[in-house]
Amino acid sequence: MAESQATSATAVENHDSQTKQVQEIAADYNHLPERYIRKQDEEYDNVNNTPVSSPMSEVVPVIDISLLTSSLSELHKLKSAVSSWGCFQAINHGIEGSFLEKVREISKLFFRFSGEEKKKYLRAEDNIEGYGNDMVLYLNVLPKQQRRLQFWPQNPSNFREVVDEYVSKIELINEFLLKALARSLNLEENSFLDQYGTSATMEARFNYYPPCPWPNKVFGVKPHADISALTFLLQDKEVEGLQVLKDGQWVGVPILPLALTINVGDQLEIMSNGIFKSPMHRVLINSKDARMTVALFCMPQTERDIGPVDGLVTDETPRLYKSVTFTVDSFFKYYQKGRRAIDVCKI
Repeated sequence: MAESQATSATAVENHDSQTKQVQEIAADYNHLPERYIRKQDEEYDNVNNTPVSSPMSEVVPVIDISLLTSSLSELHKLKSAVSSWGCFQAINHGIEGSFLEKVREISKLFFRFSGEEKKKYLRAEDNIEGYGNDMVLYLNVLPKQQRRLQFWPQNPSNFREVVDEYVSKIELINEFLLKALARSLNLEENSFLDQYGTSATMEARFNYYPPCPWPNKVFGVKPHADISALTFLLQDKEVEGLQVLKDGQWVGVPILPLALTINVGDQLEIMSNGIFKSPMHRVLINSKDARMTVALFCMPQTERDIGPVDGLVTDETPRLYKSVTFTVDSFFKYYQKGRRAIDVCKI
């Protein structure tokens, strides 16, 4: 989940290499910089006056990916999950648990390196790609010809190899799911892929959340929705933190070590004419334990207009969204203003 195309609320806003890293700030138990404290309106997240904590009365749906071509009931379950929750936990997705562990391991090893080693991949002030003082490594991973390998760590030595293989596996699952989601709406299975394009983009975000002595005063990532079509999140195996907004309540996403947590982004909500929901979600932090996650954001071809699929626009279900072109820059512009990018696309 976009855990986190959004800028972390604990992230340093100035990317200058002279500023303190979040890890250093979290270690100072006596002083929390004012810019990280939740504002009063963020206590309710600007969403229906929702309290910052609520009982976990519901459970995020679990979908067996291996059954989506043979079981109508599992396909209907998928449609229900993304129509009501906007997210689900995917099991039997075809990626071995041992390989998922490799992805987690290279991420942990990178963040354990010294600050000097990580600064070799430091992002520029006017760019989100690379490593930042917010303890995030952000990489453009597709299309391959647009990769900027100067930001891809060479330590650990297998980092690039593992990421490349992981991206290829997620690319296949993404295509499979977009076809399944189209079938769930009785559309031609390429209906979403035709808009998605053959040179689609994928961005990877490696997130490290250090322990923080003020878990009730700051967010790991403040409430937001993604601009992707689909987002694939590999959660930490031991430390929870992700919450999704469901029917006015924040619900924790539990850890399933072999599962991928997948959520709809704004662009798929638009293509589905509002049937599939791009959910608001946020990340809490832990006072004792560090947390590490890897998010992949799958997005339609750059500079490509997307809009509701024709077969979903009828007299009974009128068009809800304009045709638009999304960019990461536009997302951040609205995010910093506390707004959702999708709101400006509504008719």
